Parts: sequence; C-alpha cells; structure tokens
Amino acid sequence: MSTAADRLPGCPTWPEDFAARYRAAGYWRGETFGQLLRERARSHGPRTAVVAGNQRWTYQELDERADRLAAGFHALGILPRDRVVVQLPNVAEFFEVIFALFRLGALPVFALPAHRASEIGYFCEFTEAVAYVIADRFGGFDYRALAQQVQAKVPTLKHVLVVGDPGPFTALKALYVTPPTELSAPPRADDVAFFQLSGGSTGVPKLIPRTHDDYLYSVRASAEICGLDETSVYLCALPAAHNFPLSSPGTLGVFHAGGTVVMALHSSPDVAFPLIERERVTLTALVPPLAMIWMDAAKARRHDLSSLRMLQVGGARLSDEAARRVRPTLGCALQQVFGMAEGLVNYTRLDDPEELIVTTQGRPISPDDEVRVVDDEDREVAPGETGHLLTRGPYTIRGYYKAEAHNARSFTSDGFYRTGDLVRLTPEGYLVVEGRAKDQINRGGEKVAAEEVENHLLAHPSVHDAAVVALPDPFLGERTCAFVIPRGAPPAATVLTAFLRERGLAAFKIPDRVEFIDAFPQTGVGKVSKKALREALTRASPSNTR
Repeated sequence: MSTAADRLPGCPTWPEDFAARYRAAGYWRGETFGQLLRERARSHGPRTAVVAGNQRWTYQELDERADRLAAGFHALGILPRDRVVVQLPNVAEFFEVIFALFRLGALPVFALPAHRASEIGYFCEFTEAVAYVIADRFGGFDYRALAQQVQAKVPTLKHVLVVGDPGPFTALKALYVTPPTELSAPPRADDVAFFQLSGGSTGVPKLIPRTHDDYLYSVRASAEICGLDETSVYLCALPAAHNFPLSSPGTLGVFHAGGTVVMALHSSPDVAFPLIERERVTLTALVPPLAMIWMDAAKARRHDLSSLRMLQVGGARLSDEAARRVRPTLGCALQQVFGMAEGLVNYTRLDDPEELIVTTQGRPISPDDEVRVVDDEDREVAPGETGHLLTRGPYTIRGYYKAEAHNARSFTSDGFYRTGDLVRLTPEGYLVVEGRAKDQINRGGEKVAAEEVENHLLAHPSVHDAAVVALPDPFLGERTCAFVIPRGAPPAATVLTAFLRERGLAAFKIPDRVEFIDAFPQTGVGKVSKKALREALTRASPSNTR
C-alpha cells in the first residue's frame, strides 16, 4: 500500500478510510493488469485471446509479446511513471503496447484515432510525455506527419513508435527484446495505471487517473454482471481506447473471463457483420447511431448473426422506440449501459424485465456506488424527479490530473463527482438519463466541449464572437451548430470549417452547421443565452451546413 509520498503528484486519491473499506469489501484485491495477463496466460495459455485481421494471438503469445515489448521500452529509457501517448486504431498491437506499459509501470495516455494536432499536442505537452505510439496510416490519415508536427513543439517527446512503416521514426516491431530482461520494481495495485480522457465541457479533455485496483474492480464486476466466460467472443467495434469498449465489460472484461476479443477496424455493418459470422461473436457494444445503422442493415439478412447473444448500447441515451427494435431486428438481447470514464457505470441486468431494459439506463455496478440526485442548490430532489447526478464509490475518481481549480468545481467537499448529467431514479433504483447540464454536446456518443470549439473559432480574424450549441438530430442525437458574430463581412461557412481543420481539430468537433448572427441573446445577468440560441434553431430552416 502506497503512502502519500509515493503517489504520482497531481493525482487526487481516495481518503484512507474509504480505501480501507473498499479493500475490506474485496473490491480492491491488490492485482495489477500485468498480473492479470500473466495469470490468464497460465490458466488459458493456448486459448485465442485476440483476433485482428490475419493475426490470431493466444493468451500465451500476448503475454510473451508484452514481456518482450516492455523490455524494449525499458531499453529505450522509458521508466516507471513516464507518460506515453497511445493513439492506435483497433489493431492487435494496441493490447501488447498497453500491457507492456502496464508491466513496466509506465502510464499510457489513451488518445483516439480521431484526435489531431490540437489534442495530441496538448496531451503530450501537459503530461510531459516521453513517447508517442501511432499507426503509420489509418483512415487515409498519415499519423507520422502529425507526430513530426507535435514532436517539434514538445521537448520531452523523445520517441515516436510506429506500427507499420516508421518513416523517420522507430518501428514498434524493432523494440522486441528476446529473451526479455527482468524488470525490477513492478507497479503496485494502488498506483496509477493509465490516463483516460474526460468528455468535459470546458476546453480540451481533462485527464482521468485510474489505478489498477479501482479499474480492475470495475472490469471484474462488469464481466460478472454481463455473464462473461471462456466462451465469450467480443467484437470491439468502437475505438478500443474508449472507456466503454475497454472496460464495460469490454476487451479487458473478456480477458478477465478468458474469452476472445475480435478487433474490427471499422464499425460499419459491411465490416462487422462478416466478423460476427466468421468468429461467432457473442456480444458487442455500440453507440445509438451505430445501433440504428446495424438494425437497418440487418433487415437484408446477408450474414448469419445468430451467434450474437447481446448488444450493449451506451455513450448516449437510446430512445425507447429504438430500444424496443433491438431484439426483434437483431435477434439478441439488449443491455443498456450508462457510465463515464471518471467511474460510475450502470447496467440493465440480463434477467431484468424487457420494459425495464428498454426504458432505463440501468443501475450501478457496486453496492458501494453512492448516487445522489440533487437540485441546483445540491438539495436532494423528491423520488422520481429529475436532478443533477452526483456519485462517489470504489471506482469513481476523486479528481482529475493536475486540475486543482477544475476539481473544486467538479467535486463536492465530501468527494462526490458532479457528473453533469440530468437523471431521475425509478422506484427500482434504475437511472433514466434526461440530458446534460454541462455545456457539452453528445454527437453520436462523441463528446464535444463547446468552449474548445469556440476558442478555436475566435482565433479566425473574421470572427468577433462565437457560441456553439447542440442541434437536435434524429440520427446522432445531437449535432453541433456554431453561431458566429462576424468581424466585418461574414466569411463562407466552409472557410471557417476549413480553418478549424487546419488548426488540427478532430473531425467530429467541426461544427455541422454555421449560423451568422448580429448579436447573441442574453440572460438576465448578461450571459449568452444558449437556450435562446437552441430555440432559434428549432424555428429556423437548415442553412450553412458543412
């Protein structure tokens, strides 16, 4: 057990009385990710762990590759607690990289394939990353050019490691050490294991420190709730570094259970359906827009999807009407999942009545997940009323990395995390998600912080002011609309969206629509009334869409 002096600076943690309670309850078992893989290699060695394209790795092979790569990272000079930004698509190498870093005690910073120079530059600079792991190309984008741009600006970034053609950098495959060297001082279970990214409402994402102990409890409990075992075959169709497909129960839950993970480079039915048929996939996870696409595509019945026992849907609320279509259309059970990378995860249970499954977003994992639903003054609302969701528990963080001012706003004095979600509780203790209180747009499961996009728009010489709001959309749930007060003659909307791309903003953050306006409506205290802007959108006809 670590002391305060041992902890990574800038990472708030649980008070010791809470930590002792979680250990006594058996939630925190003192296991690390490296130990998890080692044990599965012993007990499930010849079983297939990962399928990705033509690659099929057993648990023994994955364990050995992680050992060899950890030794290679160590030979480069990557040390325990060094930060390494990992930006890989759904390839097998994603797992050997993260398990190698876990085993070494270095800390992956999970980036998404859609991130570009703005986000990656910030992650590398803010964390003082020493290495950056990428694919050579994916989706028509050359990540090596991005790496050159970032490395030129971040002095700590010594190594760029590439899956595929390394170009001017180092090929990942050149790092394997055979036989692997013994690494001293393995990480402890209460150490930070990695950083995930928040879907925060202000600026670029905040970094979420997760420990081996707290995250593995969530993984184990999720695998049990979802009924995983050695026969489970999980299709990873969403980006592998997302919290949802990583741990709810996701790929790590499948490894815990000794099952098989199948990686899909794309989530389209054209890619996913043949994999389901070929590998006899039993479960997968999607965001609502993808679930709708899959259900439409399944009507053609070109592929055998009969092995699919369960579809998880999360990342945004699935409408009741769409939820009712899952079982008759795909022939499998639906499980609704509502959670956040900061911690709390809720599931509908496998034996729940169908009505509960299609109309709620589930109940918490743990008996020690504390949930409060409060009004604007932090007073408990009446049962069944909508309010702000607050939570704390054995796998919900107590603060973001190096974000003292933000933590003071996002956490109560007694450690409850202000999720920013508006929910109501059913008599059964299940949550129904009613919306977001934070200034954040949920575009098909991808979270867009309005303030971040506004700040980029304000850098354009023709923009005097900007306000980004959600535009209701029947397919994605929400799209983004930027209201712009021009400086002089308004530029074409395409000029502004091109400008944002040039600044390295991820594609999903580029506004779907741009509206020019002379002045913003204001609230009674002089703030921009985004509510009035959203209401104006519902009255206006579509214009200036990208």
